[in-house]
Amino acid sequence: MKLTKLFSEFFESEKAGGLILVFVTIISLLLANSAWQTGYISFWNTDLGGHSIVHWINDGLMAIFFLLIGLELEREIYDGELSDLKNASLPIFGAIGGILVPAGIFALLNFGTPTQAGTGIPMATDIAFAIGILSLLGNRVPLSLKVFLTALAIIDDLGAIIIIAIFYTTSIAFVNLFIALGIFGLLLVLNRLKVHNLIPYIIGGIAMWYFMLNSGVHATITGVLLAFAVPFGNGGEKSPSYILQHFLHKPVAFFILPLFAIANTCIAIGGDWQNSLTHANSLGIMLGLVMGKPLGIFLFSFIAAGLGLCVLPGDLKWKNIIGAGFLGGIGFTMSIFITLLAFSDAEIINNSKIAILIASVVAGTIGFLWLKFTLKTPVEEI
Repeated sequence: MKLTKLFSEFFESEKAGGLILVFVTIISLLLANSAWQTGYISFWNTDLGGHSIVHWINDGLMAIFFLLIGLELEREIYDGELSDLKNASLPIFGAIGGILVPAGIFALLNFGTPTQAGTGIPMATDIAFAIGILSLLGNRVPLSLKVFLTALAIIDDLGAIIIIAIFYTTSIAFVNLFIALGIFGLLLVLNRLKVHNLIPYIIGGIAMWYFMLNSGVHATITGVLLAFAVPFGNGGEKSPSYILQHFLHKPVAFFILPLFAIANTCIAIGGDWQNSLTHANSLGIMLGLVMGKPLGIFLFSFIAAGLGLCVLPGDLKWKNIIGAGFLGGIGFTMSIFITLLAFSDAEIINNSKIAILIASVVAGTIGFLWLKFTLKTPVEEI
């Protein structure tokens, strides 16, 4: 199997970005619980044009992150691992299990309570963190496992995007929504007319984001819509999609995601923080990510393969899929993102973030150790 140049670039940027996320998260937590706590937390809540700095990051810069995810998803569908149904089926079924089982565990514990809106929190996988941890295992990781985990995380994020659009939209301003969708339609027309200059798409994307922001539908959805409006062409290095994706890799991995992590992990941890871990919401998040993710990913993949709906690559064993499943339990970015949409109560948000951080560390550690002991033979670099 051979990796495309752009996939390799994506994997490498996410790998380095994941390691940076670990570093900035630790720094942010230390600052939020230091002598500079008040000033540090207040800074991120500073009003800027009617919204806080953290709000602009979450609703603005994260739309660019979703644009990159959309471009990568589009490439995988047209010209990558997801273009072949046989190759795509395993991570697709794994992702479905990794969405449904954690959500089921959370819902079981929180149904009918004020925190049931958090059902989407343990569904997502943080691509950067998961790939960053996988990269620590070096050349003992088979190529198929890299592809499986990356495709799984991308499909997971697509699922999270759909869930955000459907379940985390409270009220809709239809005029603004129709204008945003109208702009999207115009961009699709430009695509069909083979307009390959990126400037109209970028200007249209900004306008679409503005109206989507004021429509009630979460503005980050704009990123995915724009990705599928940008011409893919033959997928070559001169295609608009390739150029834009190549340009976004480093800013997203080394600026946008670290900034999101810093702004959203400035958590003041109280002296009784451990008491919150026994609440149904925190238990649902932790059990969903640490147990639900690997269980769902493995079971759905195994059953689908048993039914002949997909095939396990020859260089992988089912115990490797279990390890990847634990890495899928690193929710972090997307889980925090959904938390901010699900809840408005500051205490619940804070407790949810603590649960997400703990669960992500536990799942990542187990996944790393599991794969370390089950991937004993280094594979050749490709």
